[in-house]
Parts: sequence; C-alpha cells; structure tokens
Amino acid sequence: MFDAVAKRYDVTNDVLSLGQDRRWRREVIAAVGPSYGDRVLDLAAGTGTSSQPFADAGAHVVPCDFSLGMLRVGKRARPHLPFTAGDGTRLPFADDTFDAVTISFGLRNIVDPEAGLREMRRVTRPGGRLVVCEFSSPTFRPFRTVYMEYLMKALPAISRAVSSSPDAYVYLAESIRAWPDQQGLAAMIAAAGWQSPQWRNLSGGIVALHRATA
Repeated sequence: MFDAVAKRYDVTNDVLSLGQDRRWRREVIAAVGPSYGDRVLDLAAGTGTSSQPFADAGAHVVPCDFSLGMLRVGKRARPHLPFTAGDGTRLPFADDTFDAVTISFGLRNIVDPEAGLREMRRVTRPGGRLVVCEFSSPTFRPFRTVYMEYLMKALPAISRAVSSSPDAYVYLAESIRAWPDQQGLAAMIAAAGWQSPQWRNLSGGIVALHRATA
C-alpha cells in the first residue's frame, strides 16, 4: 500500500493537512533536540522528508522504513542519507545504538505498535529519548465531531484528486479513527518500558507529540 502512494506522498500529505504537517515536523525536531554527532533513528521515514532536518543539524540520522517503494523515492531525492529497510517489530540494529528514536505518523501502521515501541527501546541507549508524533483525539468535543467527518468523507475525496493511490487514504482515515487517544498512547509507551511518558497537543489535539526516556 505505501509503495503505491510513494510517488506523490509528500504532496498529498501537504494538501490533506492544509500545510500543517510542516509545522508538526518542525515540532518533532525541536522535541528531539538533536546535537551535533547524535545518532538518530527516524522510523517510518518514508521519503526522508522528516530525516533531512536532523542531518542539517549535524546528527547522524538513519531513515528507516518498511516500504521499499518509499525508500527508492527517498534515495533518488536524498542520495546522501543512509536509507535502511526495516520491520518496526524487528529492527535491524544492535542494542543501545541510538541517542534518540523518533517516529512520525507511522506507529499506528506497525502491525503490533507495542512491540514496535519495545524495539525502539531496545535500540536506544540508556537515557536516550523517544519522540512520537501521531494523530490523536481533538480536545474540543464539537471540533472532534467535525474532524471525524472530515476524516471519513472529505479526506478520501481530496486524496482521489491528489494522491497516486487514493484507496490507501481510506485505510489511513480508518486507522486514525481507531487509534488510542493521548492518554492511551502514553500508557502504551510506558508498558513498552519507556520512562516518564508525557505529551503535548498540536492543532487542538489533531496531533499529539509524545516524549519519553529510555
């Protein structure tokens, strides 16, 4: 499915989020706070759009994704980045490899998200950090209703106009609707062995930025 959307993935995300995805990704960079020489694993990196800012900050970033189609598109656009194919539940890295692990809009697509969080913990050094940026539950109830209507009706319609594989966005809308809220995800992160999970809402809770330490 993700191979099919790879060609126009970044453009489609920009349109569907009304440009908000750029701000959300900037918030991820700020939350990770990469220092020069840090080893950062960027999971569900797709075409590397989320990875490049880490490299710009002087970090050694590894973009990792399950979709070979995404990785091929990313490698053509950013040949300097070490794109790596990997299953989120069985990461191809040694224990305690990274100073930080981040995943944006991809945790809900791992077949077993808690297993994925345990793997992220395994490859992160003691004291290292986790940042998860994921769709969540709007905090204002009337807006939440409008948002769910947008997800299930408008989003598939818009994706038919701009995406290379619009049917994939029907699945994405359904996966967002079924995903745990902010507190539920924090509990999942803690159950996977991470310490002191906390979150901050972005765009009224459409997105939540969760942080924790190894």
